[in-house]
Amino acid sequence: MEDLSRLTDELRRASVLTPKLVSRILADACTRASNLVRTHRIERLERLAVAEAWTDAVLALLELELPMWRPRRLICDGGEWVCSLSRHREVPIELDETAEGRHEALPLAILLSLIEAKRLLAPSGFVAVPSVPQVQTEAAQTLCCDNFR
Repeated sequence: MEDLSRLTDELRRASVLTPKLVSRILADACTRASNLVRTHRIERLERLAVAEAWTDAVLALLELELPMWRPRRLICDGGEWVCSLSRHREVPIELDETAEGRHEALPLAILLSLIEAKRLLAPSGFVAVPSVPQVQTEAAQTLCCDNFR
């Protein structure tokens, strides 16, 4: 979690995406993509990065790292890009748990939403307590109701 927070801060401070920043994201946040050593999908990501097609590269990384998450909303609001990712796009947005990222640069907004989705998926450090009180059963007495006359 600390790595994700530090990476989020670094992305927010960045003005543009760079190959060095992409390498840090792959190393610190993208366990699935970094384990796909030499597949055609990772090669596609590398070709997009070399061509500096950052938006396409980030969308390819999202597909590799979080295949169940899809962009739900990409809008530019007052000079700032807002990217919302969702696992359930057919559900109304008010009821959906989305991961959102905001930045002046579109690729960085998508990366921020990817990191937020990773944060949502990370196991929490506390044990869940049932919200409904548990009723303990009292020791029952067994009675035989058969008539043996």
